[in-house]
Amino acid sequence: MEEARAHWADHCFSCHANDGSGDTTLGKHLYPPAPDMRLPATQQLTDGELFYIIQNGIRLTGMPAWGSGSSKDEEDSWKLVHFIRHLPEMTVEEKKAMEKMNPKSPDELREEEEEERFLRGEDSHEATPEHHHH
Repeated sequence: MEEARAHWADHCFSCHANDGSGDTTLGKHLYPPAPDMRLPATQQLTDGELFYIIQNGIRLTGMPAWGSGSSKDEEDSWKLVHFIRHLPEMTVEEKKAMEKMNPKSPDELREEEEEERFLRGEDSHEATPEHHHH
């Protein structure tokens, strides 16, 4: 479950959100929008159907095929099927742990670096003394 949670946070989050809700900027703006994977429409699919969708994608949607035919990809896809089954019971603690594994945009990375510099006392936004010509 831990491996699947990390994989989801890194690869699936941008469209499906950590909790499977699809409530992300990208997920909401796909056509059709990314589904709420916690709801019966997804949860009532068989394990084989979920595996097939992960491996082969869904034509004419934003869901790409992730399978390459390697046994590692297939193993990861089965772990994701197990994780999808867990989405309706996901805890707040699990969501918080996943947030740390989500991909970061360049702006988010820059903001984190600025925070780190500030916390180390290396604030880069200190005003530089102006030269006054008299």
